[in-house]
Amino acid sequence: MRDGKICYLEIPANDVDASAAFYEKVFAWKSRLRGDGHRAFDDTTGAVSGSWVKGRPPSREAGILTYVMVDRIDATLKKVAAAGGRVATPVTPIGPSGDAFATFLDPAGNLLGLYQEPPR
Repeated sequence: MRDGKICYLEIPANDVDASAAFYEKVFAWKSRLRGDGHRAFDDTTGAVSGSWVKGRPPSREAGILTYVMVDRIDATLKKVAAAGGRVATPVTPIGPSGDAFATFLDPAGNLLGLYQEPPR
């Protein structure tokens, strides 16, 4: 691993199983039980992992905002809504190149972003 790489996220959750199901449905993250019995996840690249934590308020405001890379923001926002989340900022183009962003709230109320690169 490279020095300075972001590798782990803790996501506040009211219901860990519901949050795990949301991220599995929307992003195909793999959920697993750690040795200590807590539910954890790995992203689709296997480069970022994390866990859901109870007893911590959701991050509803943009401080440090985590963005998830997606192929198609429109399709992902439909998955977000179908899985119990909601759109916070609709698809917003970034210049004429074709990249765009959006933000959403997960079922616990955490604000996250989506980023789509321009088509190649």
